[in-house]
Amino acid sequence: MTTAKDLLIIAIEVDPSGPVGQGDLSLALAGAELIDLLGTRAVTLTGDRVLPAGDAVPEDRLLAEAVASLDREAPYETVDDWLWRRGRDLFAAYTAVLEEDGQLTRERRRRMSFAAPRTTVAESAARRRALHRWAADEPVILALAAAVGIESEQTEEEAVVTNDAVTTVLAAVHDAVMELEAVRRRRSFENAAFANVWRGA
Repeated sequence: MTTAKDLLIIAIEVDPSGPVGQGDLSLALAGAELIDLLGTRAVTLTGDRVLPAGDAVPEDRLLAEAVASLDREAPYETVDDWLWRRGRDLFAAYTAVLEEDGQLTRERRRRMSFAAPRTTVAESAARRRALHRWAADEPVILALAAAVGIESEQTEEEAVVTNDAVTTVLAAVHDAVMELEAVRRRRSFENAAFANVWRGA
């Protein structure tokens, strides 16, 4: 399992009906991928630029796709650009893979219900591992979860990340999620203003 998969399992398990949006999670999943690639030294950061650093291909299918998608020409891609490019529809990609692997299941609602099937986490070693990372207050998991609005009982002061490159990625995830929220609000205001124009016509 990877940090991205653990994060998705935690998001579904810990906050199944919470306000976490797919766009927010997609950005955080892209950040989780980058953190894992830093951990395996498949990439390095120079400032905020993501530089490929090795030829090894990860065993995980989605991480392998992430490596294959790296920009390998100078001036290289910024962390922010990576999050927005790689994060596009990443929630759907991870959900599909976890469902294929039997890690996620969709519970059917009662008959005559028009609600979408509820996604649940299957009991497995992967679930136990993800929840162990959460219960252990692992700083990276806590920070990624907090970026999308999932809070633990641990305070931010206790969740200390000491790796500068990882800190750079986490800060970029936080900023990207905030930017996405600002876009949502602006569109909401624009749509409301448009509706008011029509009502007054």
